Amino acid sequence: YDLLNDRKKLVAREDAAKVTNIVGLTQHNVVNTDTLLNVMTSGAANRSSGATAANADSSRSHAILQIRIQDKSTADTIGKISFIDLAGNERGADTQDSDKVTRQEGAEINKSLLALKECIRALDRGASHIPFRGSKLTEVLRESFIGNSATVMIACVSPSLQACEHTLNTMRYADRVKEFKAAIKAPPIKDEVTLRMESITRELNQAKSNL
Repeated sequence: YDLLNDRKKLVAREDAAKVTNIVGLTQHNVVNTDTLLNVMTSGAANRSSGATAANADSSRSHAILQIRIQDKSTADTIGKISFIDLAGNERGADTQDSDKVTRQEGAEINKSLLALKECIRALDRGASHIPFRGSKLTEVLRESFIGNSATVMIACVSPSLQACEHTLNTMRYADRVKEFKAAIKAPPIKDEVTLRMESITRELNQAKSNL
């Protein structure tokens, strides 16, 4: 769902270059931190939440915010930052008193988290096939784990003794990402002169095509 467009339902499709595109997703231009924070607040307000036995305000889905960084002079994308808020893994005991919809949401959350775990495991082993198609979540996050990228995971845990099992599961999950050893090549850093030359080259090619 598009949280910045009245929760409009979206469709994820993969193009010929194996890049996952979200059809119908809206984009918002941000020029400073205040504008960005307003967009984030608006999206968070539309996020689905509900009560379970373990959490009175449980997230019922994952949320993804992607920021594209563009060159002002050329409007070319020079980088992308993805923020992913993963809904917590849910045990059956935590949702047994909930309604059918809540239990189904919990099952979908667990399914996508398991798919993400399998992708991380396959990448860590250097497997030839990475099961990104295991869920919509992993399809969208493909770029965060391959190519010129770096990934950071922040785990939210509770100091409560009652949450000991949840805390251990979360820390084990995060530890696998911490130990992730897949080779990531750093993207080449382009200076201002190089970027300007590329822009001029594009303008010349465009002029030639118009002749």
